[in-house]
Amino acid sequence: MLHRVDLASCLVLWITSCAITLAVDPTDYMARALQLMSETPLIDGHNDLPWQLLSKFNNQLNKVDLNTLANTHTNIPKIKDGRLGAQFWAAYVPCDTQYKDAVRQTLEQIDVIHRMCQKYPEIFKFATSSKEISDAFKANKTASLIGVEGGHSLDSSLGTLRTMYQLGVRYLTLTHSCNTPWVDNWLVDTGSEPSEHNGLSSFGKQVIAEMNRLGMLIDLAHVSEEVMNQVLTLSKAPVIFSHSSAYAVCPHKRNVPDDVLRRVNETKGIVMVNFYNDYVTCSNTASLSDVADHFDHIKKVAGADIIGFGGDYDGVPRVPEGLEDVSKVPNLVAELLRRGWTDEEVKAALGNNLLRVMSEVEKVRDSMSGVIPDDVPIPYEDVQNPCRTSFGYPSTTESNGSAHSLSTLALLITLALQAWITLTG
Repeated sequence: MLHRVDLASCLVLWITSCAITLAVDPTDYMARALQLMSETPLIDGHNDLPWQLLSKFNNQLNKVDLNTLANTHTNIPKIKDGRLGAQFWAAYVPCDTQYKDAVRQTLEQIDVIHRMCQKYPEIFKFATSSKEISDAFKANKTASLIGVEGGHSLDSSLGTLRTMYQLGVRYLTLTHSCNTPWVDNWLVDTGSEPSEHNGLSSFGKQVIAEMNRLGMLIDLAHVSEEVMNQVLTLSKAPVIFSHSSAYAVCPHKRNVPDDVLRRVNETKGIVMVNFYNDYVTCSNTASLSDVADHFDHIKKVAGADIIGFGGDYDGVPRVPEGLEDVSKVPNLVAELLRRGWTDEEVKAALGNNLLRVMSEVEKVRDSMSGVIPDDVPIPYEDVQNPCRTSFGYPSTTESNGSAHSLSTLALLITLALQAWITLTG
């Protein structure tokens, strides 16, 4: 009797599911898009709302209401309308902070993301794993993850990398638009900046290995092409491009060349398409259709299994017509369906690809549980600057003594010049 009841219940559920599916007209692309987005979380790889909170309000979140915030691409009503299932919020600080207060500033951006989740617990659920993303989606909340945008935020310290991981950071973009003491950025490929490391330095390779050990996603948006290929060879885990598009469609050096797209496919990574006009059409203007062209190209070259969404909202000054803010993303999903993408391909791009990549990164982490943390520091000569002390390095006494002697000599010369001017004046 119990078996018959269970069978009947299953039959009712199956019929109901079929009825819901059939109720969606296959030519009603928006209805299909919303249906798919209700089944699979839209996971966006990069949003700079935290930077807007810093630049507009100095991170005084108590003075901000995200329900009514009107001068950003992102607020709570737009998040709801856009069916945003999960978001990697960027903890970004400019390259101007390098060698100065980058670590402090980055920690404050991490803090404001945590406080945002705490202030709006009915909307956001902080997440650090693939499972927690799925759990948040089931609870009808936007899973909120942290990505640190730029290796300069580490101040060349593996200890800082580990500490940020403990604070919930789950990806590191290796560079922003500046070289660090251990890795080259994308501007090297434009010729506007020199290569300093021919890709990664020896310490840069240590960073990659430690990120694998921690289970932190390696983000190759913003790096040089040489770095892309070196990391794809070195990393034991799949990588991400959190907000980059296809170079063949728009030949901007922030985008990903076809040969790299194929290697991302071979290594089971993901490229999350950027919406910034300059990376979409290499001009000031773009349309939703132009963005869809990048999706189509990446699918053609490397398959639908490496594609994701990486809008870069609130981090760029120009976005395409039809994708004016976070609420408009369902329009792009509908366009992909109109172009013949299957439901499974769309669901892969929405979130399943990123969930797979993150799960694999977590498996690599678990497989390395017996590996001890790398505590070999970067060579002092690679990071020596007036704002950095040398405590702990073997040559501390000698280098401090040399610096002291030079400063004393400079002081004596200055005093002598002042005396000579006084006497001859």
